[in-house]
Amino acid sequence: MTSAQGNGQTPRNGHVLRNRTFDEIAVGDEASLTRTVGRDDIDLFAAVSGDVNPAHLDSAFAATGLFGHVVAHGMWTAALISALLGTRLPGPGTVYLGQNLRFVKPVSLGDTITATVVVTEKRPDKHFVILDTRCFNQHGDEVLTGTATVIAPDRKVEWPQKPLPEISVQRHDLFESFVARAKQGTALRTAIVHPCTADSLAAAVEVRAEGIIEPVLVGPEARIRQIAEAAGIVLDGLPIESAPHSHAAAARAVELVAAGRVDALMKGSLHTDELLTVVLAHGSNLRTERRVSHVYAMDVPAYDKPLIVTDAAINIRPTLAHKRDICQNAIDFLHSVGVEEPLVAALAAVEKVNDKMPATLEAAALTVMALRGQIVGGKVDGPLAFDNAINRDAASAKGIVSPVAGQADILLVPDLEAGNMLARQLVYFAHADAAGLVLGARVPIILTSRADSLRARIASAALAKLTFTHSIAR
Repeated sequence: MTSAQGNGQTPRNGHVLRNRTFDEIAVGDEASLTRTVGRDDIDLFAAVSGDVNPAHLDSAFAATGLFGHVVAHGMWTAALISALLGTRLPGPGTVYLGQNLRFVKPVSLGDTITATVVVTEKRPDKHFVILDTRCFNQHGDEVLTGTATVIAPDRKVEWPQKPLPEISVQRHDLFESFVARAKQGTALRTAIVHPCTADSLAAAVEVRAEGIIEPVLVGPEARIRQIAEAAGIVLDGLPIESAPHSHAAAARAVELVAAGRVDALMKGSLHTDELLTVVLAHGSNLRTERRVSHVYAMDVPAYDKPLIVTDAAINIRPTLAHKRDICQNAIDFLHSVGVEEPLVAALAAVEKVNDKMPATLEAAALTVMALRGQIVGGKVDGPLAFDNAINRDAASAKGIVSPVAGQADILLVPDLEAGNMLARQLVYFAHADAAGLVLGARVPIILTSRADSLRARIASAALAKLTFTHSIAR
């Protein structure tokens, strides 16, 4: 028998699909396959089919339904029948004409389903084959029954089985608990500073709808209303504090904080440095003894907990003293969201101290400072390269013994350029969501950009509220 590859040889992996022609098939012939239903199966089926029925995807919704828990799509189970017909009996060359189905029992996460097809009839005039189709769970309970009609192939086929594509399901659910907590209690009164683009206005309205913030728009009122009308954004119920331009809007927002009318700031369409110049001006009541710094709180699908990258937006070439403050800000921030002892990796290109690489010297100094109580509330270790900071296997391969390596909560970067590139790579290559905050001032400052997803905007506001709530509770 000659392989369909054309050279008469079996593929090296040995996986070959072989069919049964109409003449080879006999009544009573059967085939089966077994699959276990995982969460990825359900999510991938929803993504491919577009069936986002919450009975399959939302455990809270499913808990109120007939079965009391998430169930697999019925057609996921039926797809096992299609796989059998197309790959085993009759196999490649089969034309699937019809199928009737009856769904007998629900299929739940973790169920092991065995699909079977049995030939019950042959019709020689058109090469029709009728098959009984059934699926059973691990308890032997029938979950699906039906009958399939196919046209069986009339020639033998051997074809190398293509490997299944490697697919990873990327979930963004690490911020869910933070958002749920932030929705509790009174919304955070937040000045939206100079929201003079449709994006910045929409961000304020979207996050308000989640019940997390209560926005006060600060900027040129006529322009704000004109932009909202053009973009179809409804501003009903949103107060506007009029200010003629962006610098005046920043100044007015700081005055609102001083007057106790707002408890947080959110950047609109002005530049970050313009806002921070006013926030940190001499005489501003928002200054503290701590240097301000920026954190990206990142939901990286490939990492099992939120990951903080700091500082990627404010401090360009921080000194050792600056890094001490940046580190402490990030630790305090994680305390506010419930992480009791954050693990800080002081990053460098290598994990050994090298006097020609200042980042390694400063990372080592920060480690000692934490041991001596100059940085408190977390564990700090460095220098650590990125791989051994976030991957235990990478750390183990290099013989690194560390309380932080492989499980860092915070990545303290050498400078802004390194942090900015790292954060953007995680966003665009690892599909991370990044929530941005400025810390070290008396109130949290929310930074969002036009490229942020709605998830990231909501997360930024949620984290700001938790930070503020924690600060007044202390």
